[in-house]
Amino acid sequence: MRLERVSLRRKFALVFVGFSLALTVGGGVWALQVTTRALESELDERLLSMAETTASAALRGQEIFAFRRGDETQDLWLLWQVRLQGFLTRVDQAYIFHRDGYNIVSTRPGEELPIGTAVSGFSAFPSALAQAWETGQATTEVFRGDDGTLYKYAFHRLGQSDAMLALLVRPDFLDPVVALRRSLVLGSVLAALLAGILAYLLATGVARPLERLSRAALRIQRGQWDRPVAEEGGDEVGRLSRAMERMRVGILQRDEQLRLMLAQVAHEIRNPLGGLELFASAAMEAEDPRERRRILTRIRSEVDSLNGIIQDFLSFARPMEPHVVIHDIREPLEEAAELLRMEMQGNGGRLRVEFPDEAIQVQADPDHVKRIVLNLLRNAAHAGNHVEMTARWRNGEAEITVSDDGPGISAEMRERIFEPFVTDKEQGAGLGLAIVDRLARVNGGRVELADPERDSPDSLQVAGNGTGAVFRVYLQGSDELPFEVD
Repeated sequence: MRLERVSLRRKFALVFVGFSLALTVGGGVWALQVTTRALESELDERLLSMAETTASAALRGQEIFAFRRGDETQDLWLLWQVRLQGFLTRVDQAYIFHRDGYNIVSTRPGEELPIGTAVSGFSAFPSALAQAWETGQATTEVFRGDDGTLYKYAFHRLGQSDAMLALLVRPDFLDPVVALRRSLVLGSVLAALLAGILAYLLATGVARPLERLSRAALRIQRGQWDRPVAEEGGDEVGRLSRAMERMRVGILQRDEQLRLMLAQVAHEIRNPLGGLELFASAAMEAEDPRERRRILTRIRSEVDSLNGIIQDFLSFARPMEPHVVIHDIREPLEEAAELLRMEMQGNGGRLRVEFPDEAIQVQADPDHVKRIVLNLLRNAAHAGNHVEMTARWRNGEAEITVSDDGPGISAEMRERIFEPFVTDKEQGAGLGLAIVDRLARVNGGRVELADPERDSPDSLQVAGNGTGAVFRVYLQGSDELPFEVD
């Protein structure tokens, strides 16, 4: 089973169950080891202390080293056996044996080991015996006896002699450890079960909204855009749902813009074509050369108008990649102003330009700046007779203001003035301000329509009876010397 094909619920369950098992089992094993070592160390200390006490008594009675085979019936040997049997309340067996491995005194229940009888059980612990002969004392690891019970030996050498005391005990401390192990196993199972339930609930809480979002995405893919994407709360999934809803609305808006553009293209092209057809028919019937010339001039004007419409659509559709350089913004603004003055000749209009004496350096594409301002100036010239353009520094930005004395912009148009194909003119595709907005944004700036309540007619500084419109363009300023920005 490949992990990428596993459902989200199963992934959550695997992670949670694996984590809980690793935590409980790992922690349980560590706790068992620490507890077992601590209890075993405590038992070793007690065993060695008991063995040391017994060994001290044996050393005071040096007669124990003189026992020979056949002394088992002597009162002294029997006394030592009784002494060792006194430990049976705390140990299971006690031995005193020779280095050569034979018995001297023992308390083995149910039988008596004669002196010199080989004790084979100690040979299973060569490392502990070697340590005891060398250092004087040692304990063995826990082992299982023939009866299935766990035992442990403690060895203590009797002085520097060849006699060794051995005490055999059952490590009862392991009983609670075994109970603890069972509890840990049961706890691990319960923890894994609870983790699985929690993982399922958590995964369900995440997977269900994601499944709904997935179905919404499929609807959008299939073109079913009328149904909005439901909001899924305030967490990351909720933010994703809101982003998908914005995407759906954006697709609808772009689709609507596309339909409007196609309808606008057809409408804008059809009118000049109709005029061209009429003028062409009139030119064919006209016999007067001057009348024919006048008609052909009108035909050429209509062609120029048609070419301008097509150019606007192409400009709006093609990518607007800026060639950013640091330059004095007064130069492209003056070029745009000269073009407008030429266009305004003969119609009684007036353009007033006011720039500061010092340079206004910005980081932008000069051609884009010129195009932005020229579009705004042409709109202002079409709206009123008097146009004003100013430029200045403001809060580290270059502020360009274009105002007119025309009728202004209605309240219902203000919110949509920068949208494509939105216009209050009888002619034109409504792309001029949309292009201005896009050019400003791709150059790191912005364009705003000023508030008429804040900008009174007196502040516009233009002549005329209209309330006028004020557009402001803001571009990033620069204090560096002019150079190209890679």
